[in-house]
This record gives sequence, C-alpha cells and structure tokens, in this order.
Amino acid sequence: MRVEFRTAPSHYRHWKLKVDESVATLTMDVAERGGIAPGYELKLNSYDLGVDIELYDAVQRLRFEHPMVRAVVVTSGKEKVFSAGANIRMLAASSHEWKVNFCKFTNETRAAVEDASAHSGQTYLAALNGTASGGGYELALACKRILLVDDRSSTVSLPELPLLGVLPGTGGLTRLVDKRHVRRDLADHFATRAEGVGGGRAARWRLVDEAVPRKEWEPTVAARAAEAAARSDRPTGGAEGIRLGPLEKTRTEDRVEYRYVQADLDRTRRLVEITLFGPRDDAPADLAALHRQGDASWPLALARELDDLVLDLRTNEPELGTWVLRTRGDAARVLAHDALLLAHGDDWLAREITLYLKRTLKRLDLSSRSLISLIEPGSCFAGTLLEVALAADRSFHLAGVFEEIDPDAEHATLTVGPMNLGPLPMSNGLSRLGTRFLGDPESLSAARAAEGRPLDAEAAERLGLVTFAPDDIDWDEEVRIALEERAGFSPDALTGLEANLRFVGPETLETKIFGRLTAWQNWIFNRPNASGPEGALRRYGTGQRAEFDRKRV
Repeated sequence: MRVEFRTAPSHYRHWKLKVDESVATLTMDVAERGGIAPGYELKLNSYDLGVDIELYDAVQRLRFEHPMVRAVVVTSGKEKVFSAGANIRMLAASSHEWKVNFCKFTNETRAAVEDASAHSGQTYLAALNGTASGGGYELALACKRILLVDDRSSTVSLPELPLLGVLPGTGGLTRLVDKRHVRRDLADHFATRAEGVGGGRAARWRLVDEAVPRKEWEPTVAARAAEAAARSDRPTGGAEGIRLGPLEKTRTEDRVEYRYVQADLDRTRRLVEITLFGPRDDAPADLAALHRQGDASWPLALARELDDLVLDLRTNEPELGTWVLRTRGDAARVLAHDALLLAHGDDWLAREITLYLKRTLKRLDLSSRSLISLIEPGSCFAGTLLEVALAADRSFHLAGVFEEIDPDAEHATLTVGPMNLGPLPMSNGLSRLGTRFLGDPESLSAARAAEGRPLDAEAAERLGLVTFAPDDIDWDEEVRIALEERAGFSPDALTGLEANLRFVGPETLETKIFGRLTAWQNWIFNRPNASGPEGALRRYGTGQRAEFDRKRV
C-alpha cells in the first residue's frame, strides 16, 4: 500500500476545522471505519496515520491560510472521550518499520504544533472534554495549555507500559518532565496507572493546567482562548491568507516529480537521487509581490514539495536507504529570495515561510537515511539550499569540471548566506554550521567570514564545508565506492550511527524525543514482550495476559 500525504479540508474524514475570527477550533471526530488500512476500527477517537496526516495538514493551513487566527482550540466531537490514542489493533498488525515511522511522524506533527505556539503567535489549547489516553494525551501535551473537564470520570493517562509493554510514545514521557516539569516520582507513578489521573490531582501534579467543572466548561475554554489570542502578534484588520493549493506531483515506480524537486528511484543500487531546483525567476521586488505570488513563491513551493517527498520516501520506500542530494540553478537567485524573507521577518508570511523551511529541513535531518550531497557544475548550494549539503552525512565537491562532458563549464561553488547563520536551526537549537564546527570557534568564524563569497572546491574543503574534493579523474570512483559501501552496511547500524552523529551539542526536548524514538522504540517495538505472539500488543483485548521474558537487559 502506497501512502499519500497530500490532503485538504474538503477531504478530511476525521477532523472538523472551524474559524471564528481570531480563534479556530479543531474538533477530532474520527470515523470508526475510516482507517488508512483494513483490519481495524478507530473506536473512541483512536487514531492511525491517516488521522495524523489530516491533523498535520490542518496545522499547516492554519498558519498560512488564516493569518488572523491567534489561538487554536483542540477538542473532541465524541461524548466523554477526547482520544484513546494510537489504535492498538493497527499497531499490533503493522510491520516494525510502519510502527516506528508512524511514531516519528506523529511526534513531528506535535513538534509543529509546539512550533506554532512558540514562534507563530498561534497558541494551541487542548480542551479535553473527556478522557485522553496514550497518544491522545500526547497530543494534549503538545499544546501550550491543557484544560480537563472535571466530571469525576475524565482522566489523562499514558497506559502503554501496564497495558501494552511499550514505551509511552517517547514524546509523552519527555514532555511530562522536560516541558511540564512533572516531578519524576509522580511521573513514574502516573505512567504505571492504566486508569490515569483526573480532577484536581491532575492539575496539582501539573498533568493539566486546569480541571474545570462541566457547568463552567464552555465559558472557561472560551475565556482561555481569548486570553491567548490577546497575547498574539498575528495580523489584525482583514489580513488575507495564502491558499495552499493542491500540490502538483507525478509519481511512478521510478520517479517522483514536482515543480522544484525531482527524485529518481534506483532500486538496483538501493538509493534515491534527489535534485532540488533553484528559482526560475528573480526574487519578488517587494513584500507585496511575495504575497501576490502566494503558494507559487519559490521558497514556499520548495518547502512543500521537499516536505512531501521526504514523507513519501520514508513511508513508501524503506529499502532505498541512501539519498543522494543535488541542486541545479542560479545561486544568486536563491540568495535573493533568502534576503527578501529575512529583510521582512516581522511580516507574518515571510516568517511562516522561513519557519516552514526550518521544519522541512529538520524532517530531513530526522530521516533514518544516509544523506550524501554532490556539488557539481550547475549546482546552486547557496543559502537555504546550502543547508541541504550541510545536513548531509558526507559531501563531495568536484574540483574543476567534467572535462569530457563540458570542459568550458563554470566550476562548482557553494556560498554561505545569512540563512546559514541561525534562522534555520536543527533540533538541537544550533545552526547546521554551528553543529558542524561545535567546539571549534575558529573554523566557525572562518566559515562566517566567507559569507556571500562563492567558494570553489579547494576553498570549501579548506574551510571544512565539504568532506572531500576529488577532481574529474577520481570523482566517479570515489562517489561510487561511497554509495556502494553505504548500501552494503547494516541499515540498523547506520541508523544508530547517523542519529548519534547528527545532533551534537546541547540536548533539547526534540533531540531527546527523536533520539529515543530512533533507539528505544526501535528496540522495544521489536522485542517479543511487545510484538511477539504472546506479547502485550498481540494479546491486548483478547482476555489473555501477556507472557513476558523477565530478564532485564
């Protein structure tokens, strides 16, 4: 089954989006028979990948299509239940890679919710009008504020450990202690209680911000949303949003093609050759022209297309383990588009486009694929597109030209721009340059000093901006060996290697969540205690107790 990540509100089956001036309401009302795959029912607002694809789309559209929305209330359309979390039948029946990719995508979506509250002036509030369990409570944890109805029956819980023998979504535990500052001993007790905690105790333990009596529920939720909206810097006075039109995409067995992104799938060599194209036209003359371009503007179109491609390849092509990254185009035009966005950082649209580029590049970083960048004549690795090369595990920069192909071609260069100096941080909070030169301030200063100057292979290698700079004679052989070597290694070992090396420096909420997804969830989901024939996932709901291997390892 091939998964498609493109959707729109007119196609939603599980969410309802209502906008009332400065406050939007996202209502979760999951269609029980609307699973993305057959074999299970989505009862009690339990969810699968299809539900989260719609949620991610809604979060994106709220940021771009509704600039005057300042607060978003996330609630349930079901009586006395917010969400039962990830559907257990779906998890039990899914392949290992499906489960891990599903967990990664849901956490990326929750990180996007947190990013909106932190940087877009669009504060998310969870209005739990019933019980929130597992992944349902994790969605609430992603919101800035959590309100729980106090009706003596509604609770919040992370029941995965006692019921399923798996880790509570990784993000759940990390957000409890790192974000909400729930005391460690209380968090330990909470995560072993399948029934959860409700009422005043949930508020006292910081599991929620407020427990609200049912008779006061609606006015309290409205008041909290209004308070959040009043603190926002989003536009007022009839600002027009940018409609995110259908993403043009052509997909065959061997190619995925958009306007500015192309991927060729080489199943024999188990790799994907990805080319990102720079802008075809000069940057808009001013901010008004950027708004008129809307979703056709190059940086926004590029972000949408690369975002969709990464999700497509991660989910649908798990055996293509190496992504070869190239660019084509005019570096000066890339830098001009960057300059326009950065010059108008106080404009809501310019800000949102930059934030979207940041999130898309983070998704590239977080992909469990080997990333190899090739800098060749005709490349435009500059500014935003240089970030792609800096994200790579290795980079090759051709010294000179391909003599037999085009001896008169201009030498390949790369250019450090303002976008490389902070606006597009990784999950560790550092720029990719800062990550590359962690603990080496002299090299970082030298790279910064080269800003705006096209660098040939010799200069780029000297500054430490590329891994290798072979000439025309050695190019094919060195690249071939690197790609064949990568394809021959254990994919599991490579995932562990790359995840450990990519996120150096300070630990953050995001690096903890995704680092543990990479390691712990991969391991726990594969253990017979969870996924074996007598494991907790397989026996859940059968009336039989799981049989555990009791060795602690």
